[in-house]
Amino acid sequence: MRDMSVSHREPLGTIAGAPPIDTLDSLREHLQWAIELEHATLPPYLCALYSLDPERNPEAVDVVGSVFAEEMLHLALAANLLNAVGGRPRLDTPQMLPPHPRPLPHGSLELSLVPFGPEALEMFLRIEQPAPPGAVAEGDHYETIGQFYAAIEQGLRLLCDRLGEQAVFHGDPARQVSAAHFRHTAGRLVVVDGLDSALAALEEIVEQGEGTSRGEVWDGDQDIFHPERDEVAHYYRFQELKIGRRYQRGDTPESGPTGDKISVDLAGVHPMRPNQRLSDHAPGSAIRTAQEEFNHTYCAVLHLLEQAFNGSPKLLAVATGTMYALKAQAQALMRMPDVGGTTAGPTFDYVAPEQRQWAVGDDRQRIVVLRDGPYVVYGSVPLRRKRKIVSAENNALTWKTGDPLETEDTYALCRCGHSGTKPFCDGTHAMIGFDGTESASVQPYRELQHVHDGVGISAQRVGELCVHAAFCIGRTRPIAAMLADTGDSDVRSGVMGRIDHCPSGSYSYALERGGETTEPDLPQAVSVLEEENGLASALWVTGEVPVLRSDGLPLETRNRMTLCRCGRSGNKPLCDGTHREIGFHEDDAAPVRA
Repeated sequence: MRDMSVSHREPLGTIAGAPPIDTLDSLREHLQWAIELEHATLPPYLCALYSLDPERNPEAVDVVGSVFAEEMLHLALAANLLNAVGGRPRLDTPQMLPPHPRPLPHGSLELSLVPFGPEALEMFLRIEQPAPPGAVAEGDHYETIGQFYAAIEQGLRLLCDRLGEQAVFHGDPARQVSAAHFRHTAGRLVVVDGLDSALAALEEIVEQGEGTSRGEVWDGDQDIFHPERDEVAHYYRFQELKIGRRYQRGDTPESGPTGDKISVDLAGVHPMRPNQRLSDHAPGSAIRTAQEEFNHTYCAVLHLLEQAFNGSPKLLAVATGTMYALKAQAQALMRMPDVGGTTAGPTFDYVAPEQRQWAVGDDRQRIVVLRDGPYVVYGSVPLRRKRKIVSAENNALTWKTGDPLETEDTYALCRCGHSGTKPFCDGTHAMIGFDGTESASVQPYRELQHVHDGVGISAQRVGELCVHAAFCIGRTRPIAAMLADTGDSDVRSGVMGRIDHCPSGSYSYALERGGETTEPDLPQAVSVLEEENGLASALWVTGEVPVLRSDGLPLETRNRMTLCRCGRSGNKPLCDGTHREIGFHEDDAAPVRA
């Protein structure tokens, strides 16, 4: 493998007649353009990828899928570069998703949403086309992506010479996304903290697309699908599909590929109608409804990516995991017949945050349930552990609060039960096909409660909320049996204490029937509960932190509620005690399949 260090490599290009990037503001502007550029390639690649029948076109699926994964890597690298120079990456904005066909941002190439085939291949070859030898750097209206990044490199070198490296790279290191947060590619996710690492990030982007700077077809990495061979750059991977042969050692851009044959079955492609619009179908129609659902999911990905690149880098795994939900939605669309023998497909329209409901207000404390995904916790809600204390007879007595867990301002908690980093989400839900369909009622507590009166106390209970934490059972008698003796103030006090320890709020009480419910004073927090014998229990949400379902409907905001984290509740997203039946533990292995 070639030396990937930047200390001996030549600059990517020289400025000739192009306005230089000679201020930090201009540099940050161009790096935001880089984010927009890298993102703009994703919708066309996704349409081509999901139009392919993987059984009939496994090699084409591997090629397009690997390029898509590396474009996601390039997006992350561009965000690291912008963060390193004090910028703020923006992805959840309408300009990210103009109607197709559309131009490549600040370039001349037109992008379309088309199924895999000759038209798509020609577009992809034009996107990834290598810059010709000696090509000038072009910071705007560029001919090739390599020339655009050459202009950024020249700007970085110029500003470091003029202002000093420390003045240029003054961004918060905590905002960098590291290799620990990115998978599914042989490329390097470079943490940018100075000129050398910035040049390495630029080199990774350009060489994965165009080949090494020596004019080779290889990108310097190892092929993740064929570990015995080096990886071919994006442009040459598409040449392999177009020509029908693989590159092998000794091949050059001039010779073309001379290796093994590659089979592409164009009959094994869904005939998606190009560049569709929502307005093509009536509101409420099956196709339009499916397209709108896809757009909501895609905008959730953009939202999570923006959060990940702006102070919550661990959310990158959640964002990439949410991409898997797009696959099922896109493939379902491409099985829906449209006009003239074509099928439906995604439109990639922007959904305004206020229409998503849960994405409004980045600083407001709330918990959002992602469809078939994790709980996303906004607003720096404290996270801690609580362990149930039991008596020698195994009777529940109280909860003991442990140390707080370190979190980012926005963080994601596992809902499927299979994350390898519990209680946090690591994206495994997407790999295992987690079904997180929610069935919990949104009816208010008062409409569901059953009331049982005692003396000086009126106990209220909603059985559907019970997580079987067993505080209501007590050492001798359950609460229901004790109410008859609540004329004794000690008994009444004992009943109140047990109800206060009920994590789900299944039980509550008032001093008289119909009176104001008396609630324990609980902080705004999420607690990871552990029951007897190390049993992993629910996520205990306290202090009236709002919880919103994936469809935007709010669950009733209460002082305490419990969310399922074993993935098996029949009352999702709420816990129903199933973790006790299945013996759920936090160190349970995660069964992952591709």
